[in-house]
Amino acid sequence: MIISILGIRGILLNRRNIPIMSMPIESMLLAVNSNFLVFSVSSDDMMGQSFASLVSKVAAAESAIGLAIFVITFRVRGTIAIEFINSIQGSGPLSLGERIRFILKSFPKPLPV
Repeated sequence: MIISILGIRGILLNRRNIPIMSMPIESMLLAVNSNFLVFSVSSDDMMGQSFASLVSKVAAAESAIGLAIFVITFRVRGTIAIEFINSIQGSGPLSLGERIRFILKSFPKPLPV
């Protein structure tokens, strides 16, 4: 419980650097993992340990993908400061009709019969 509260506090207090913001998320996943393990041992059930291994795999995948995004963003922008995150969004939101037209354009046209 204390680790998860520290993780929430870390996210709320640090909003300048993206990699440092991801560290409290990892600590919250660690808190969930340790809760699964403790309750699994106390209830004499293996489900908590299997969920803990699943959470560990998800945390590892999230870390790898996050690191790749950080590296690419740093190469393109020269910084990974949180102030410049809005410039990643693109030109703006598309309406529903524009989204449908874009999706339909990507499909090949049917052959004549």
